[in-house]
Amino acid sequence: MSPRGRFGILLVLVSGGGSALLCAPWGIDLPTKQALTQALLRSGADIQEINAVRKHLSAIKGGRLAAATPARIQALYLSDVPGDDLSVIASGPTVPDETTFAQALAVLDKYGLDFLEVRSHLEQGAKGALPESPKPGEALFQRVENRLIGSNQILLEAAQRFWQAQGYPAVILSDRFQGEARELARFHANLVQSIRAHGQPFRPPVVLLSGGEASVTVRGSGQGGRNQEFLGWLGFYLGQDGVWALAADSDGIDGNTSAAGAILEPDTWSQAQRLGLDLKALLHDNNAHGFFQALGGLLITGETAHNLNDFRVLVVE
Repeated sequence: MSPRGRFGILLVLVSGGGSALLCAPWGIDLPTKQALTQALLRSGADIQEINAVRKHLSAIKGGRLAAATPARIQALYLSDVPGDDLSVIASGPTVPDETTFAQALAVLDKYGLDFLEVRSHLEQGAKGALPESPKPGEALFQRVENRLIGSNQILLEAAQRFWQAQGYPAVILSDRFQGEARELARFHANLVQSIRAHGQPFRPPVVLLSGGEASVTVRGSGQGGRNQEFLGWLGFYLGQDGVWALAADSDGIDGNTSAAGAILEPDTWSQAQRLGLDLKALLHDNNAHGFFQALGGLLITGETAHNLNDFRVLVVE
């Protein structure tokens, strides 16, 4: 009997958020892993760094799910990571892992995270006392087929077609913006100002579309998410010269709130001043949610049942 006949085919459906939803802690308990993940998210670490750590604290991430079964595997991936690296989406349960225990330990060092139990586990692995995650070229992946069926780029292209149908020139800036939401907002604000002042690099009217995944180094005690934070800083940098803009997490949940994101209006700055809202102070407290809630600018969609990363649109009239 052939291996296919004996073991059959395992169909694996993978989407963004799988790192949290598909959880089998290895070397530590679940509460510790949850606390570590929250600390990494608040530290400003990017998704590649976060998932390098996750892969080495899991019995199924980083290709270990594929190693755990003799079946042939057909895995279909919906991407929520910049660049659509399958090894990063949901921490790549069926994909070869190029990261190591030592690299995971270096992430903790970079962001000053202690977690002694986690460190002990990763140090054991770095010394060779624990098995590494399956690496590229290993024979087990000959029976694995991984396919990308949805991505942030596909989402942006659909949005581009929508705006073009409304008669607007629409430009996709990138599907893989990363870094601090504050700096990403500064870049977009500078671009809007250049378009208005010089018609460069695009003549108005134009719709700017971008995706990827921003991060936020949390220092305050407010509520928000990377998309609300992005819009708050965009409003701050543009000031009186506001713009129509929307930023949202495509899964319908932005950060630690029930909002998918928010909508910025050209007169948001004036509205805030009339209400006595100190936007800069709220942003320094990481409370973009409070700001947009007070203005009625939150975007509430509920869970969308898919996750294709962040979506941003700016309409420059």
